[in-house]
This record gives sequence, C-alpha cells and structure tokens, in this order.
Amino acid sequence: MSQLIPSTTPLRAFEDREGTVYAVAVFPDRRRMLTGSDDKTLRIWDLETGVVLKKMEEHSGKVKALAVSRDGQIIASGDDGGEIIACHGETGESLTKPIKAHSNEISSVDFSPDGTVLATTSYFDDMTKFWCTKTWQMQGDPIEDYGYCIRYSPSGELLAIATEYAIEIYNSGTRERVASFEGHTKLNFSLAWTQDGTRLLSGGDKGDPTIREWDPSTWQQVGQPWKGHTDHIYAIAIHPAGTLVASASHDMHVRLWRLSDRQNIGVFQHSSPQYTVTFSVDGSHILSGGYDKKISEWQVPKGAHSKATSFVQILPITTAYHACVTGDLSTAEELLTQDIHTNANDHTSYAHLSFVMARKHDWDHALQDAIKVSSIDS
Repeated sequence: MSQLIPSTTPLRAFEDREGTVYAVAVFPDRRRMLTGSDDKTLRIWDLETGVVLKKMEEHSGKVKALAVSRDGQIIASGDDGGEIIACHGETGESLTKPIKAHSNEISSVDFSPDGTVLATTSYFDDMTKFWCTKTWQMQGDPIEDYGYCIRYSPSGELLAIATEYAIEIYNSGTRERVASFEGHTKLNFSLAWTQDGTRLLSGGDKGDPTIREWDPSTWQQVGQPWKGHTDHIYAIAIHPAGTLVASASHDMHVRLWRLSDRQNIGVFQHSSPQYTVTFSVDGSHILSGGYDKKISEWQVPKGAHSKATSFVQILPITTAYHACVTGDLSTAEELLTQDIHTNANDHTSYAHLSFVMARKHDWDHALQDAIKVSSIDS
C-alpha cells in the first residue's frame, strides 16, 4: 500500500483558546457541538457559524469526559476532581448540583442507549458507578473495576470497560462480568462499538499503539491489529453509517480507517497531541480536539466508502436513516411504511424497507419488498 500523504489544513477550526480540549460530542440535531476543556468549562457551539452558544462554568476541575444522551436532551460531564454535572441538552441549564461521584478524576462517562442511566468510571478509586438520570442518585451497587474508557453496547445489554491490563465485559443489568481478555499488550485506552454491536474496537497505549477488533460472540480478536499510530490512542469513533473508523492519538495524528478491510485511508496531521475525535451526524466531517486548544474540522475523503459494504450508499440521510444507524429498526420500518402508504409506487422506499427487514432477519418480508421493487420497475 502506498504511503498516505497527511492532510495538514483543516476545513476550519473552532478556537477554544483557553484550554486543552479533552472531549467532544455532537448533538443529534446536527446543529450543535459540545466540548470539554481543562479551563473547567463546557461549551456548546453552533456548527454552522462556529459561534459559542453557551459557556458553562459549573465545574471546579478540568473537564475530562462528557456525553450527550441519544435524544440530545441530557448532557453529562466529569472533571478531574471526581464531580459530574448534568445539564439540559437544549438550554444548557443545570439539572442538578455537582455530584461528587468519585474520589478523583473521572476518566470516562457514557449514557445507556435509552438515556435512563449514566455510567461513570475513575481509574483512581477503582470504581464504575451508575446514576439514574431522573433522580441523579446512584443506581444499585458499583462495579469494583476502574477504566480508562467505558462504553455501552448499542443494545444496552453489555458494558465494556477498558482497564489497565484487560478489557472487561459486564452485563449492564446484573452487573456480572461475562468476559475478560487481555486486549492490548500494555494499557487499554479507548473503546468503540460498531452500531450493529457485532464488533468492539479497542485502542492501546505507546507500548502497543494499535487498534484491535473483537467479536462479541467469542471475544476473540478478528484479523490483525490495525497499525499506523505510534503513541497512545486516546479515542476511537465510528462513522454514522458504520463503514469508517477515526482514531485520535498522542502522536499528533488522527487516522481514518475503512472497517471492511481495516485499511488506513486517511491521515490528518495536527500540531499537538489529540485527545478526542468524533464524526458529524451526517458523516461528512471529522471533528478532532487536543492540546492545541481547538476543534479541527476535516472533510471525509470522497470515495472513502468505496470498498465498504454498507447502507451508506443505499439509505439517504433521512430520519429513517438515523433510526437505522442507531439500531432503532422498528422506527425505520414505521417511517418507510408511512412513505409507502403515501405513494404505493415508491420503489425507493420499498428498496430501503427490504434492507431494514433484512437487518431485522425478517427474510420473508425482505424478499417481498425486493420483489415489489422489481415489479414497479418492470
């Protein structure tokens, strides 16, 4: 494979100016972005204008972790003093007073897919805790296991925890450990599930700066480690269509990978270590942040999906599309069925519905819809 030429000039930069950017997330409305910095603030940005819509200064420590609930209604953030703060996703107003969740730095937070639980972890107090998002009281007993990163599976049934020497998998309901494996030869720093839950990706530290792919049915590694980075991999993000992967590293690079063949297809060079990365909701841009005190926006290269087998070429960016990529297949089915009822000769909706039914393993209906497409086109 030929040497990739790094991209050095982003489309634009959202200048923080006051502190290292440790975390970034986008809202499902596609209009806004949330960042957390070491100046103890959260900022909500307008993605179109680049303007800071709201600056939140409730934290007493550096904001090291954040998450936005799937419906965009709740923001949660954790700082290096062990406090979590919850805010309304639309207004940014606090939903509760700061909660002393851990004795020291909170390394990662994640919402359950239904938004009813927030999981938090700290590698200083060896605890992963769960918080009810209605009452903001701790829910059940904590897991006596710390992590650098925690991520719920798309179904919400499992919680993956990247610890120092292993990747631990827990049943999120019973809090029982269901799997444990070494992961990387050194530290396990970052995690990301594919949208269909059939793969878990992990990132290592400088001693093993690779991305590894795991099959949840066996918890065995799939293929060879993805090589390219030369230092800690702090964050991994999955493209909304499930075809691409972005990774941010201390080596001052963000790399873009194609999931289908595990090839590195893009390199984005920065002037300093990068701690966080995500995709825009429509998947057209990469957003990365780090020690350079800004969020850089990069264009996903044209043709990046060319060798991928995905519905990114099948389903357009619609409400049904977003329901499908988040795993809400019933909603996608309902929306497409409504389109068909509006226009019985809409072959495109039948084609999309056939795809959705196949994802639901309803092969009979998938075939019927496919046959309908052929009859309309004939």
